[in-house]
Amino acid sequence: MASTAAQAADCPGHPDALGTSRTIVVDPREHPRIGTMQYRETLPLRDHEVVLTFDDGPVPKHSNQVLQILADECIKATFFIIGAQAKANPEGVRKLVAAGHTVGTHSQNHPLSFQKMPLDKVQAEVDGGIASTSAALTDPSALAPFFRIPGLLRAEVVEDYLASRGIQVWSADFPADDWRHISSDRVYQLAMQRLEAKGKGILLLHDIQARTAAALPKIIRDLKARGYHIVHVVPATTDRPATPTEAVEWLMHPPSERVPIARWPAIPNFVFTRSETLPAPALADLNTELPRPTSLSRQIVARASETVFPVPGRDLFEIPEKSLAVLLTPSRRAATKQASTEASRAAAATRKGKASTASRGRQTAHVAPTGSKRAAQGDSSDGTAEGKSATEPPTRVASLKKR
Repeated sequence: MASTAAQAADCPGHPDALGTSRTIVVDPREHPRIGTMQYRETLPLRDHEVVLTFDDGPVPKHSNQVLQILADECIKATFFIIGAQAKANPEGVRKLVAAGHTVGTHSQNHPLSFQKMPLDKVQAEVDGGIASTSAALTDPSALAPFFRIPGLLRAEVVEDYLASRGIQVWSADFPADDWRHISSDRVYQLAMQRLEAKGKGILLLHDIQARTAAALPKIIRDLKARGYHIVHVVPATTDRPATPTEAVEWLMHPPSERVPIARWPAIPNFVFTRSETLPAPALADLNTELPRPTSLSRQIVARASETVFPVPGRDLFEIPEKSLAVLLTPSRRAATKQASTEASRAAAATRKGKASTASRGRQTAHVAPTGSKRAAQGDSSDGTAEGKSATEPPTRVASLKKR
């Protein structure tokens, strides 16, 4: 309540203003990189403290609206100026300083290629932005040594160069995505949701967007309703020393003694008294008997004494002649073909025999038509016997094929 009353007193004519709760003085050389979106450290804020930052201005149409909204709430913010915009609208830069805001730089032309630029181009962009913004100010010393890389496209070349010049690199703790094609309501929702998730931090906005100017009053209204406080950040000078802080305060969530740390502690580097190592123990030191070597002759004798089975005789593998196995040995198809050939030859011989018998019968009937029946029967029986003998091989072949 005392803090609220002090803020209201600092903002005459606006008793319900959110105001600025306190000012932090930082030394860029002690903490060269801040913003947990990319770096380990952030500003030493307490719970429910917010720092408002705006990029890419000034553009009179929208930047003036943002400037007026902040003035009505007596809020101090940090602006990162593009050098080309400062050249085009130097009066807008002077308005920011006159209103008590902190002015940093954002390169000369806002190229989205800082992560792959060579050093000479990095120097031209950084130094050009500083020169153009300083030229727009009545007092160049009012320019803060704060820099935000366009697109947050960090690179070691950029960071090392800025550190060599004593310039602090500002990232952010959460954005509101107001550079995207979204509605002002969505900008407001993202800003509050991400702030609630972290509890404090640096909010990244753009004062050149109409959606940002429309969402800012709603953001400030909710900050006030949820008990958040605005913090202003200024650089340290010879006449203005840095605010005393502890190292853990620059972390988003400092470790607590009540919360166990879920990691193993670092192994300390001990200093040993002796660097030489002891020799490895021998087997004799362990009272162990080594196995006695066995001569080669003993091994041969031991193997010779083992049981040896006799070699099988040659007759075990012999196959009797005219055996079915002999016919099937080459192949079943060859044996079948051979049997078929023999059957055809036998049938041909049978037909030839029948033809010769019939011819002799006709000759006998012509010479002696009154021949004896017995002779005819004898001829017939001879033919039958001959026929039977001719048909026997096919019978055996058929039996062979069946098998």
